[in-house]
Amino acid sequence: MRFKRVFTLVLDSVGIGAAKDAAKFDDEGSDTLGHITSYWNSELKLPNLTALGLGNIRADSPLTGVLPVEAPLAYYGKMQEISAGKDSMDGHWEMMGLPVTEPLGFFPNGFPEPLIKAIEEFSGRKVIVNRPISGTEVIAKYGEEQLETGALIVYTSGDSVLQIAANTAIISLDELYRICKYVREITIDEYHIGRIIARPYVGKDKSEFKRTSDRHDFTLVPPKDTVLDMLGQAGFEVIGVGKTNDIFSGKGIATRIHTESNDDGMTKTVEVAQTDFTGLCFTNLVDFDAMYGHRRDLEGYGKALAAFDERLGELLQNLQVNDLLLITADHGNDPGFKGTDHTREYVPLLAYSPSFSKGSSLGIRETYADLGATILDNFELPNKTDGKSFLTDLRRDQDE
Repeated sequence: MRFKRVFTLVLDSVGIGAAKDAAKFDDEGSDTLGHITSYWNSELKLPNLTALGLGNIRADSPLTGVLPVEAPLAYYGKMQEISAGKDSMDGHWEMMGLPVTEPLGFFPNGFPEPLIKAIEEFSGRKVIVNRPISGTEVIAKYGEEQLETGALIVYTSGDSVLQIAANTAIISLDELYRICKYVREITIDEYHIGRIIARPYVGKDKSEFKRTSDRHDFTLVPPKDTVLDMLGQAGFEVIGVGKTNDIFSGKGIATRIHTESNDDGMTKTVEVAQTDFTGLCFTNLVDFDAMYGHRRDLEGYGKALAAFDERLGELLQNLQVNDLLLITADHGNDPGFKGTDHTREYVPLLAYSPSFSKGSSLGIRETYADLGATILDNFELPNKTDGKSFLTDLRRDQDE
């Protein structure tokens, strides 16, 4: 069978246990879902994800309170990343058939002085901080200095990112975006930084500083066509919901839908499901990563998963018999682990359609690109990726 519509939900940072190469990243022992469910000690209720088979993925090492079910509604498995890094860009590009094989520019001690000087000269503003630090901590510590001086807060993390935080009371969104766009242009070749991220926030003092939903990621442009391009070139609709558009720099995405939160992302995805189209709806839900993973907030992360699970039930009710839903993640960000950075983990894989009578195991996929290969296979397009389609696994069981 072929599906008319494919919905892909990326639960940003929802890893499911240390990957086989976790030691290379000093991430042995990381386990995003494992540590969250252990913290909640069976009080975390995820009925829809459980029914689909989330717990079946970890049948050999069960998640606390999210146990295997006898007859999962979805096919289930997990995927291993082969990209050189563990950034959102690496994960999403690999899903769409373009693994990032060369390490991106990484600046764990801050950015080189020539780059900082170039930013200051272009913006006419002094740069402060220039070191690894969490986004909430940096505005709490330096936000008032920014209000007093008008300086740019530049910081980084354990990934290939240069982030610029600005209070919109003194640096407008337009100015912040203009500066970030310039930084994007000068960091492609020499520094090869994966993402330049505009981080606007509001508030009159540190007691009320709060980041807004106007974040914008200025990423590298994919150097080759991805599955998104291949779908569009073949006449299929490609809809990007949330930060998906930013991650691909708009390349291959025909319809771009901005979101303000996980909840808004699910609302917009449900709205898309209520329309008639043929192609792919690709949604990223970033709050898991930005609001809870990096902040090492076990309680908040669990609440966010429960809230998503409830909205997932609404999406399931709006799926048609010829729809396919793929649920996965782009990396881990374990709130029960050391540091504040992404973690190298396997990511869950759930494949569901109302047409399925039952699900079964898809095993361990050797690359995220298997997801993109499956989408191409579904729309009967040549597989120009290194991934292996699991579409026949979905069909075979239903045809028996």
